[in-house]
Amino acid sequence: MHSASDEVGAAIAAAGGAIRFDEFMRIALYGEHGFYTTGGQAGRRGDFITSPEVGPLFGAVLARWIDEEWRRLEEPDDFTIVEFGAGPGTLARGVLAAAPRWRDHYVAVEVSDQQRRQHPSGVRSLPAWPDEPRFSGVVIANELLDNLPFRLAVFDGGWREVMVGAGRDSGFVETTVAPDPAWDWLPSRPDHGARVPIQDQSAEWVRAAQRMLRQGTVTVFDYFTATTAELAARPWREWLRTYSAHGRGGHYLREPGTQDITAQVCLDQLPSPQVAGLQRDVLRQWGIDALVDEGRRAWAAAAARPDVAAMTMRSRTREAEALLEPEGLGGFVAASWLVEKSNHHGK
Repeated sequence: MHSASDEVGAAIAAAGGAIRFDEFMRIALYGEHGFYTTGGQAGRRGDFITSPEVGPLFGAVLARWIDEEWRRLEEPDDFTIVEFGAGPGTLARGVLAAAPRWRDHYVAVEVSDQQRRQHPSGVRSLPAWPDEPRFSGVVIANELLDNLPFRLAVFDGGWREVMVGAGRDSGFVETTVAPDPAWDWLPSRPDHGARVPIQDQSAEWVRAAQRMLRQGTVTVFDYFTATTAELAARPWREWLRTYSAHGRGGHYLREPGTQDITAQVCLDQLPSPQVAGLQRDVLRQWGIDALVDEGRRAWAAAAARPDVAAMTMRSRTREAEALLEPEGLGGFVAASWLVEKSNHHGK
């Protein structure tokens, strides 16, 4: 097999003619020739720009929050930072540049061998969940849940589950089958053609992340919507998107492995977070304004003979504008799940 399309075709044949959408998405993104496995990534030279790729300020803000979490947990010796979907390690670099003392406490989980090879020194790089006893600390993920495979439901007089089968000319087409009986919670009277993602894997990721912790916090940044019903009322092409080469991609069934597939995340399908707020508000709560002011002062002091460090501090103003933009990254949601010492299993 030389492409993700070949992998999808083989899976369809092995399944007798059709596979669920989450299996299609898994192969397209994380299969042997999947978009992320082969190095699809965020960044100025990648396919889209995320908060860590704006510059080091996002990592510096998270470093402040991580320090506060360490103190809130009474400075435990087993304090560990685990980042999922770490890509080439951009967020890790930002955090460690601001707080290098965490270098030996940082675990970066990334499925792509190519991207793990770019992780900064001192970081423990893994392709999957750490297999070790529960620890104190934080689990963080930026724009991960929207990329986890999901099942897809469509309303056609009643809810149906979308399947993917083989079409003509080596392409792929949708078919539908009777829905899972457990989907009785879906909106009862959406418009004809309404679609919603069934994000069981995202919900299980949150629960698994909680189970990793003896005490601490799971925090994710992503583009969320409050309820599945809200998403069902919107045109599905607004929230089921693809990205390639710094722009929107083609139809999600086209050329699997060559483009990202992503969907808005429904908060009501996840364990209820203790804290959820817009990214711009959370970053301000965590001290982004103080860091920007620090940058202005550093630049003013070094403006006559600026060096690289001074230029980096100067850039904080521009980076903050992007991170706090209400119609852009600032409109993302930060959701947190707290794990206390007495909570052994998460929610």
